[in-house]
Amino acid sequence: MGLGRCCRIGRCGVGRVEVTGVYSMACFGSCARIRYPWQMRNQNQNLGGSRARRWYAYLWHEWTVESRRPIAPAFARPNPAEWSDNRITAAWLGHATVLINFFGIKILTDPVLFPRIGIRLPGLTLGPKRLIASALTVRDLPKIDIVLLSHAHFDHIDMRTLHRFDRSTTVITAHRTSDLLRWTRFRDVSELRWKERKSVSTSAGKIDIVAFRVKHWGARTRRDTYRGYNGYVLERNNRRILFAGDTALSDSFAELRASSPIDLAIMPIGAYNPWIHSHCTPEQAVHMANEAGAHFIMPVHHQTFRFSAEDFREPIERFQAALWETPERIALREIGETFVLP
Repeated sequence: MGLGRCCRIGRCGVGRVEVTGVYSMACFGSCARIRYPWQMRNQNQNLGGSRARRWYAYLWHEWTVESRRPIAPAFARPNPAEWSDNRITAAWLGHATVLINFFGIKILTDPVLFPRIGIRLPGLTLGPKRLIASALTVRDLPKIDIVLLSHAHFDHIDMRTLHRFDRSTTVITAHRTSDLLRWTRFRDVSELRWKERKSVSTSAGKIDIVAFRVKHWGARTRRDTYRGYNGYVLERNNRRILFAGDTALSDSFAELRASSPIDLAIMPIGAYNPWIHSHCTPEQAVHMANEAGAHFIMPVHHQTFRFSAEDFREPIERFQAALWETPERIALREIGETFVLP
């Protein structure tokens, strides 16, 4: 998708609405300012007055304007059926979802493939709507060997997507998050704490997965602040891939370089304004990838949902500017593009 199409996203002619809170999504619709009702700061306020009005305003917006907003198509459509099992190939499907063929082992990170995320009700999902569609649907995916989950936020653990996977798929997730998966088909779910390692056997061979510390938070609701949050390093055949999940600037990435450099670092670059304490800027993402000794960097977590105040194209433009001296290190730029590790 070219820049011209990107710039047209959200021009519905009706105005614009900003939704603030954990999702902090700038939606499109009337000029009212709305906050998600389950994220009201005053917990002692009863369900009356302004809080009830916010509920009605939010639901009206979801059922009218936002439900009709079209979702732009992905820039490209990967074709994993043509990928070689003798190489490492990765495609960005949108947000933090990356499909990886790691020498024949199929891995999917933080799968989010439907038009909306959030609280699922009969026939309706209350939550942010995508700006750009997933590059692949669940039906387009190859058989997935491993699903990698970084933390419990709705934009990283999407139950509607996870219910679509085969029971034989292995799931690696953060500490104290496996209970969220109890109603899925998965039979092999493992939690990892920081620095813990798990070797996963598949029909294509073994792969080692190590969890590492990132700077974020793991609560899915206001009451489950005990949940963990991870980054991961994948190791196979002397090659290493880093998946950072979500993170603010952290000194933990330098520790990953101790054994050997990272071949590909999958780094989040969006949602930093104003959430700088839990999300890194593009420049910080490059710095942390450099600290880990990454040869190539894949920027993710931008252009998919509107969670923050930065412009739609700002994260990728700043990311490219941060690597202007070595642009060959940029694995890809747009949703749907595919990268083959040399």
